[in-house]
Amino acid sequence: MPTCRRKRVLLTEPSQSLLDTLKTDQPKDVYYLAQTGEIFETYEAYAARMSFYRMKHFQCEVTGKSGLDYFQALESEQHEARTMHSRFPEPLKSAVLKAVQWQVMGRLDHLVEAVYDRFKDRYYPDEKIIIDVQGDKYFARVVQVFPPRQIHITHSPEPHASTSASPLSSDDEPIHKIAEDLNIPMKDSIARDDPNRYYYKVQILEEERQPGAAKSTISRTNKQNKFSGSLMDVQCRDMGRDRLAFSKSILRRFIRDCVDRDPAVASPWVVKPLIASRYGVNSVMPEEIRRGVEDLKKGESDKRKKVWEEREGPSKRAKRLAAEEDKVNGAELLAKALADRREKEAQEKEDKLLKAKEESERLAADKKKKKPVRYPTEDLDVAIGDKEKKAGMKLKRPVPSRSAMPFGTDNATNEMFLMSWNFLVVYGQPLHISTFTMDDYEAALRHSLVEVPCPLLGEIHSTLIYNLRTVPSNRHAAVMSLTDNDNADTDELVLGVSTDTLTTALADIGNNWERAPLRHAEGREGWEESLIGCLKDHATLDNFPRLREIFTRLLFAPEASTQPAASSTTTTPAVSPLPDSTDLLTVPSTPRERYAKLSPVDRIAIISFMCNMAVSSKAIHAHMETCEEQLTALRKEKIEVNRNKKALMEEMAVLTGESNGTPKPNGTEEDGALHDSSELSDVPGSDVDMDTPGGTPTRKTKESRRKTQAKERELARAKQASAKQALAEHRRLDEEVNKIERRLEGIEREFRKLLGAVRVKPLGRDRFYNRIWWFDGMGAASLIGSGGTVQYGSGRIFLQGPSEHDVDVLLRREEDIPARRKDEEGPEGMLGVGEWAVFDDLEVADEFVAWLNPKGVRELALKNTLAKWWPHIGPGMRRRAADMAASAKLPEARRSARMKHPGSDISREPYMLWTNRRALNSS
Repeated sequence: MPTCRRKRVLLTEPSQSLLDTLKTDQPKDVYYLAQTGEIFETYEAYAARMSFYRMKHFQCEVTGKSGLDYFQALESEQHEARTMHSRFPEPLKSAVLKAVQWQVMGRLDHLVEAVYDRFKDRYYPDEKIIIDVQGDKYFARVVQVFPPRQIHITHSPEPHASTSASPLSSDDEPIHKIAEDLNIPMKDSIARDDPNRYYYKVQILEEERQPGAAKSTISRTNKQNKFSGSLMDVQCRDMGRDRLAFSKSILRRFIRDCVDRDPAVASPWVVKPLIASRYGVNSVMPEEIRRGVEDLKKGESDKRKKVWEEREGPSKRAKRLAAEEDKVNGAELLAKALADRREKEAQEKEDKLLKAKEESERLAADKKKKKPVRYPTEDLDVAIGDKEKKAGMKLKRPVPSRSAMPFGTDNATNEMFLMSWNFLVVYGQPLHISTFTMDDYEAALRHSLVEVPCPLLGEIHSTLIYNLRTVPSNRHAAVMSLTDNDNADTDELVLGVSTDTLTTALADIGNNWERAPLRHAEGREGWEESLIGCLKDHATLDNFPRLREIFTRLLFAPEASTQPAASSTTTTPAVSPLPDSTDLLTVPSTPRERYAKLSPVDRIAIISFMCNMAVSSKAIHAHMETCEEQLTALRKEKIEVNRNKKALMEEMAVLTGESNGTPKPNGTEEDGALHDSSELSDVPGSDVDMDTPGGTPTRKTKESRRKTQAKERELARAKQASAKQALAEHRRLDEEVNKIERRLEGIEREFRKLLGAVRVKPLGRDRFYNRIWWFDGMGAASLIGSGGTVQYGSGRIFLQGPSEHDVDVLLRREEDIPARRKDEEGPEGMLGVGEWAVFDDLEVADEFVAWLNPKGVRELALKNTLAKWWPHIGPGMRRRAADMAASAKLPEARRSARMKHPGSDISREPYMLWTNRRALNSS
């Protein structure tokens, strides 16, 4: 059996439910592992077991080879077992197995030694052996065995050949029976059944000649073939076995393969049932052997119990004293024993109390010496203390706005809206579409005027249609899905239109969508019909559940419109209300007229579906690979730039150290020194020639003084020039460092743009696993404009509630997390799974950043990331607020003007002024 970490691998038993199913004869699909015969009820259990068997940490129990999987180890064991059983003497197997049956020995090596000593000089009929005849070795086979009591020695002890031999014993005479009983000591066994007194009639076998053998080998083979078939009488001293057939190692492997033993104390070695039945070994333990095994077990248990009692504490001494009290005869001895016992118990109780007091004092001291918590740590383990409260740390997070989300509390639509806008902006280059803000995208989705088409909607749908032309599709997949009886009832009416009517209307629309020219110069005319054709080939009810309803709304109109006509002086983007599900659409119409009546939710569903399909296009994949390559180049450039910055900083440090040790460049110290020296030169009696009468300075002294002062002035000017040069070099290095820092900032912005095209990740998570998203500056969008102005795409910070896994992690904690969330987030600020909210006010966003606790690992990382990008987040939010205020005031200013054309106000809205500068004119 293969072993894993020195333990045998046990096979998995069928579950009780499978056994019950088998009893009731109920059909059930199961997973069967053919190599081991195991049966599993689930695929997960089957796969887990197969993965366990495929791990390279099993060991062959026979050869000791490690680093194998289970099947390799099992194959190795089976191969070695077959080799061993083929080599081991077959006549000897039964005798060895009978000898080891029911033997109680602690180690297998001791059992092997005992068996080897018993059978190394004992041979059995039909056994292949090697005999020694006058110094030559011959292969022979044992024909007959003569026990000692039937022996009549009438020949010389030397073995001799004979052409005939008279039988010396009966074939039914038992041989080596005493040796098979290992309970008999070795000396007694030899005395009662000496192997040296056995005689064996053997027949010499013919040895095959190997081609190319040596002359000596050929001569020996010829000599053996000369005696081939001859019968001889030999004894054990002239006989032997091949070491490859019988040795201690071979015997050990044979016994280990054939026997087993329970892990209990003093358990006997037992031959495996199948092997015992094959070789005639008794599988029922005799009564005397069973009693002997039980006595051995009891003796071993008593021995261990005695050792355990000697090592146990004073609690057992009280029981022994109680036992002694029962044996005490007389009231005085009993009273004395009781008094002694009470005294000892009191002393032991006092010692225990003393030890408990010392232990409590030690624990208190250790608690005082306990190291403080090292921050940052798990966010939920951080508690706000009095020190933080006094410092003014915010205890409650500002409430993010759910109503400020583009679609309010409709989380599914909000998620599709954010995903589709991010996809269109990030992949603007391969899609050939310019960037636009999230507010423009929302306003375009709510545009509902047919007379004044929205260019942004036309460009979005057209570029997606062009991209989906390169994605494989199934012709008329939507029609086939609608008419499939498994998906829906063909007789059921949806908005008053049956499936047959809908498929008939679909038959003649959009069939040429893959070749229809949607030119940018012509306003993408005809993109609505191409949209129908694109959905017909790519969408099904499985991947687009709302397909039938949207097709119905795009191809059919109500009989009489109950909505008032749009006024010609409308000053805000027209919003199409959600269509009433009770309206009946029975009048055939065109997609161009009906698309403007679609609700924003339906438009988001269409664009989101097309974005999901466009991900698999070649253009998007090629763009991702290009971004990956550019990311690698940016990482290398960042390493090189940081290395240059470090070198410049070291040079600046050296210059700073030198300038600290030199005089200031303004020359005050030098001038002061010169001034002091000039004043001292006028003092009477200084530097005068004392030999001159009256002490007046001579001309020679004055000349020397002038030279000294000139040298000092020259040295001061040189030092001043050196200081100015060092200052100029320091300024130059500082400018270089500033250039490098600006380049590093540019690298970070480019890295965010490229990384956003590969994978979009949140900025981080707060203590309650809410995810914080900021979508600006990714893909084709840029954070800095051409003039260095800050640009924005969303201009907001979005919050997404924790995932289901994160909620499970929160609930598994010991503390009451829901109560803590109510205290720190507020009941109105708690976000559920997949729920969205937004911070669209800069002051509220600042409060949120101040609420983050840097002692937690998640909030520390989030706070650092927000601080890194705050120079772009804050100005972006301010600029968006200013643009929203300007667009809100703009309609008020227009009301005094007289409009000659309907929809003039709408055409001047920001989302209507957007143009696609990346459009391909050739399309």
